[in-house]
Amino acid sequence: MAISDLQRPFGDIAAEPLYIAGPCSAESREQVLATAAALAHLGVPIFRAGVWKPRTKPGSFEGMGAEALVWLQEVKQRYGMKVVTEVATPEHVEMTLAAGLDGVWVGARTTTNPFATQQIADALRGADVAVLVKNPVIPDVDLWVGAIERIYNSGVRRLCAVHRGFGTHETTPYRNAPHWSVPIELHRRLPSLPILCDPSHIGGRRDMIASLSQQALDIGFDGLMIESHPMPDCALSDAAQQVTPETLGLILGDLALRRTPVTHGALGDFRMHIDTIDSKIIELLAERMSVSRAIGEYKIAHDMAIVQHDRYNELLLSAESKAESLCVSRTFINQIFSAIHEESVRQQIELSRASEKKV
Repeated sequence: MAISDLQRPFGDIAAEPLYIAGPCSAESREQVLATAAALAHLGVPIFRAGVWKPRTKPGSFEGMGAEALVWLQEVKQRYGMKVVTEVATPEHVEMTLAAGLDGVWVGARTTTNPFATQQIADALRGADVAVLVKNPVIPDVDLWVGAIERIYNSGVRRLCAVHRGFGTHETTPYRNAPHWSVPIELHRRLPSLPILCDPSHIGGRRDMIASLSQQALDIGFDGLMIESHPMPDCALSDAAQQVTPETLGLILGDLALRRTPVTHGALGDFRMHIDTIDSKIIELLAERMSVSRAIGEYKIAHDMAIVQHDRYNELLLSAESKAESLCVSRTFINQIFSAIHEESVRQQIELSRASEKKV
């Protein structure tokens, strides 16, 4: 599906990079206005605050609800900032639009559920507001694209994606693993769609925000969405990942904006070299799969099991050891060889099924 007639999400705001900041939750009028005043002083053009908070467990602070929309209206009136909040139901959309907010974001839990996303899309039909679509909880680019297409099909043209990381069962330094390849693939598929990064939710810790923000800008993200609270340690939700407006100012001031130049000279030569290597990799993988199929035929002929666990473990340990000696990450090689082994097994299974049909 072509998505090519998008407009700037926030109209006349064309800052590069685009910054959105504010507390995880709107907790009180005083807290909201104090944060907005400090952020406006920094020049942050868009204020974010959660009014309805989807929480993992019942009993946690779930936001102040519609009452807080009045505080966000006051932020617009007092400081001239654009204001956005999260919506998770059609009723949220209806109340947010009635309050005259400038935009909404669709959270990761909602994006993961196509039924819920469609309900949001239907409620937004015909609305001229910015809609920010966060990635789904799982690293599934098709699910993310599908959510964006649902909103687009409702007539919304001021669209933006927000990368906030992905849930994982693995032990990582992050609250939500970044899996940068997923937003990069999203950009490849939807090149006209702006993508922001939410380093607060990726890191889950305030000391990670600066480095994650720089990584995002280096990759080519169009801006950042960062949680900021006047007293982060006292926040009623996500206290560990929020920074004071003063700290936010320091982070933003230290960021370097590096954009890709026209390819020429040494950079062009490097890329041509990369292209040549990549072509060789594909040829070698094709050759390896050819050998794997030959092995599969041998196993069928000698009534052997397809998966030989001892052999795979031996191969993997050898590859990791060699990679480490060449200054290549063991984790990276593990992922590569796991994918290669999975494809080899798949092809051998196909051979086995074809052999059974012949019999």
